Amino acid sequence: MGIGKLFDSIRNKKTNKNMSDQNIHEELENENIQENVQETENTVEQPQEETSGKSELEIIKEQLAKEKDQYLRLFAEFDNYKKRTSRERMDIFKTANKEVITSLLPVLDDFGRALTQIEKSGDDSLHQGVELINNKLIETLRGKGLKQMEVNPGDDFNTDLHEAITQIPAPTEELKGKIVDIVETGYLLNDVVVRYAKVVVGL
Repeated sequence: MGIGKLFDSIRNKKTNKNMSDQNIHEELENENIQENVQETENTVEQPQEETSGKSELEIIKEQLAKEKDQYLRLFAEFDNYKKRTSRERMDIFKTANKEVITSLLPVLDDFGRALTQIEKSGDDSLHQGVELINNKLIETLRGKGLKQMEVNPGDDFNTDLHEAITQIPAPTEELKGKIVDIVETGYLLNDVVVRYAKVVVGL
């Protein structure tokens, strides 16, 4: 072999050796980098997973609390609705015949005035006949829930039950601000006022 070829052979071997060493070095570096990256990812992912788990649990708890609150609200609203509709049905039932009954109140007034006049005339048989019809009508209406107000002179004036049609000087000191006379009888239908008692109040 010539000297030139010998130098070329040595140079090639050296170059190959350097390249091999460089490749090995690069591979080692790459492996170290990958290991470091993997360790870093594992380190980062672990707390993220824990945090994510806690967050999901909190979300579930919040959703359950929200749904429970909505359920309780809905239940309360439905319960109030049932109570309200029940009261409305009772009110409708109590006042179902209100118009018919109130239309008969003037008839009761006429019977009362007629009985007063017949009593003055002294016709007992006529008085008894009219009184019998009047009592039957009163009993029928009472069975439907109608009740006559008990109002007497000297009673306190009550705006919830009475209507003052006029005021006059009180005949006595005790009647000042009190009922002096009853002009028209008041009535309740199932404890609800359907006609106020018209009264005169003393000054």
